[in-house]
Amino acid sequence: MSAIRKILLASVALTMSTAAFAQDVTVLRIGLDGGENESDQLRRSECVAEPLKAATGVSEVQFFPSPDYNGVIQGLLGGTIDIAIMGASSYAKIYIADPEAVDPVLTTQQADGSTGYHSIMVARKDSGITDLASTKGKKLGFADPDSTSGYLVPNVALPAAIGAPIAEFYSETGFGGGHENLVLGVLDGTWDVGTTFGSGQGEFSEGYTSGNLRIMVDKGLLDMDDLVEVWQSPIIPNGPLMVSNKLPADLKTKVTAFFKALPETDFECFDAFTAGGYTNFVDANQEMYQTIIDARKSIIGG
Repeated sequence: MSAIRKILLASVALTMSTAAFAQDVTVLRIGLDGGENESDQLRRSECVAEPLKAATGVSEVQFFPSPDYNGVIQGLLGGTIDIAIMGASSYAKIYIADPEAVDPVLTTQQADGSTGYHSIMVARKDSGITDLASTKGKKLGFADPDSTSGYLVPNVALPAAIGAPIAEFYSETGFGGGHENLVLGVLDGTWDVGTTFGSGQGEFSEGYTSGNLRIMVDKGLLDMDDLVEVWQSPIIPNGPLMVSNKLPADLKTKVTAFFKALPETDFECFDAFTAGGYTNFVDANQEMYQTIIDARKSIIGG
């Protein structure tokens, strides 16, 4: 058999295999990262199921809540989850482990056109803590080891702000089990201060325009009068909507097109799925997150 004929046969076989794979994809699986409680995440996300089925031709859309970020990360790496919207550090962890696992296709945009947010350190208002200097010797809680705003960025930016290594400045550090639980832990005294996230736009008294504080306010879990902001990080790129590269290319295109159009086709669903405070999805790519990838390599290593 000639070399050309072998190449042609291999090409035909690959095309047939890809077509068969595309036909076999009858379920799309969306990962939910555990940043808030499972029932609320499911309630916010379920509105995308039926229209996503119609847009892609799959027979079912399933949701997979995880108690932490890593569960979704491993699902995306292993191909058991197809779609997820997560923070930049979570994408960085995936990219470092396997640059070809997912594509960051879209990210959220605020009303002013910006596509970033901030790590916000908070304390109880009655704690006597008013600024970074007064957090010395206190217990610092982080949200999750794979959280951008709740762990990675504070570890990058805080040492310069406090003038010392975190381990030396604070009496104790640990993880609160997601952003919602972290803030609740600050309120109940488990942590003296904690790192969560917000847009930094609008009023702190309202939990800003978007982010975990605003989500908790809107759910009635938080009265901002009980908290004080101690520190705000430099701007962080909004996290990407990621699509697995294990999906056929045409299905990836349909998934991306569906979510990009969602703010126009059903803004209420877009608002719920993204947890509120955003106006649009805009295109994203790997280059947008290179600084976070580099930071994760230097701070965490992977």
